[in-house]
Amino acid sequence: MVNLLPSIFSVLITTEFILGNFANGIIALVNCIDWVKRHKMSSADQILTALAVSRIVLLWVLLMNWYTVVLHPGLYSLEVRIFVRIALTVSNHFNIWFAASLSIFYLLKVANFSSFIFLYLKRRVKSVLLIILLGTLVFLVPHLAILCIYENIQTNEYERNITQKTKLRDIFHFSYMSLFMLVNFAPFSMSLTSFLLLIISLWNHLKKMQLSGKGSQDISTKVHIRAMQTVVSFLFLYVSYFLALVTLVESYNRLHNTLLVMLSEALAMLYPLSHSFILIWGNKKLRQALKTIRKMIRFPYH
Repeated sequence: MVNLLPSIFSVLITTEFILGNFANGIIALVNCIDWVKRHKMSSADQILTALAVSRIVLLWVLLMNWYTVVLHPGLYSLEVRIFVRIALTVSNHFNIWFAASLSIFYLLKVANFSSFIFLYLKRRVKSVLLIILLGTLVFLVPHLAILCIYENIQTNEYERNITQKTKLRDIFHFSYMSLFMLVNFAPFSMSLTSFLLLIISLWNHLKKMQLSGKGSQDISTKVHIRAMQTVVSFLFLYVSYFLALVTLVESYNRLHNTLLVMLSEALAMLYPLSHSFILIWGNKKLRQALKTIRKMIRFPYH
């Protein structure tokens, strides 16, 4: 049974990989075709397209990690290890920040507050998102620098057997993990804040509707609920993805539990797959494209 686990997880991860690329491919392709036809792309579609591309890259990196770590550990050389870790760091960085930017975009577009600061940000949505995405490079650059230094220390320690570098290695490991936690917690906290503010905005809107004697099922209420569903689905899926990612990062250094690595790989791939299908289902244009593809698959000759 133990020998069958890699094969079972390989089937599961391959399925997740194919479905994940399919879902994100639809998002990117439909938006790009629409952009070619109309010669313009909305801010929401730009974020969705960038998010889809980053998730496709993330899925390929996770598959490469699975292939070299679990299926063919003999291929897991130092060069491959460094490449995979850098690729995972970069793809994960843009993946979570594009998702957080989408949450912020929904907040600024959907929510209604009378605060001067909120109204100022609402009028400058594109500038706000651009500043956030460029500002995240402040996290990415030191993250990659510490990762490279840490890998270099581990390499020297392995090749030269310099035991006095153990303390330095632990210091850089702590620094790397601290920065890793900060980089991943920041977009999560921003998305959580966006979700809470959307709830407050919806509550204020419903109170106004009750005072005016109107029903609660107006367009604004539906838009609020749709935006909240998208954000909260990201929050729940991201928690499981983050735990899986921590396990994978630690597996490079300290953990040697193959079963835990396999579970983490499968859980990590579930996030870019599931959330992308949720985004498709919440977007009328993407949902229609998916339905069209399903009809073509079911009735290829009609």
